[in-house]
Amino acid sequence: MNYTELTAAIKNYTENEETTFVSLIPTFIQQAEQRIFRTVTIPEVRANSTGSATQGNQYLQRPSDFLAVASMAIIDPTTAEYSYLLDKDVNFIREGFPVSATQGKPLYYAQFDGDNIATSTEGHFILGPTPNANYTVELHYYFEPPSIVTSQTSWLGNNADTVLLYGSLVEAYTFMKGEADIMNDYKERYESALKQLSLIDAFSKRDSYRDGEPR
Repeated sequence: MNYTELTAAIKNYTENEETTFVSLIPTFIQQAEQRIFRTVTIPEVRANSTGSATQGNQYLQRPSDFLAVASMAIIDPTTAEYSYLLDKDVNFIREGFPVSATQGKPLYYAQFDGDNIATSTEGHFILGPTPNANYTVELHYYFEPPSIVTSQTSWLGNNADTVLLYGSLVEAYTFMKGEADIMNDYKERYESALKQLSLIDAFSKRDSYRDGEPR
């Protein structure tokens, strides 16, 4: 299901083509996408990025589409060995490594700040201790994929159109202040489709060699 088909379906299901309602359909869809992507952690909401931790600089900028960390590793510049960092809070790093000029191989990271909308600056991680060399950093993280509204097609539209449709209908019918029985039906269908989508998340965390075939 592409964006044009999804928009047409929303109008047909709700039997509503009022101008204000139609103008808000993109918002309904994006709200549904946000809720879905924050509920399930399917592989399609994970990304990989490499960056550089510079000697003497304990801060590392986050990717522009970053939502949350899955894992962070540094790669030794001499041996190419991966070392995974442990997630801590800023206070832990400040107390454990109170002198930022003291350098060593980073062991920990914390989210130091968030995005600065006013200056269009991405948020940062803080590393502890301050890097004693230039390390390549490999970050696996969660992000929000491009919306079907802007890209016209999406993974959800191609592979999980039912959950996207009913999620959008819940948002649309909430705006319409629609009848309770129809709203409940939309919600039930959305939850049922979401459970099916969650199976992909479960299957992505196992394989038949290690875990055996599902029975």
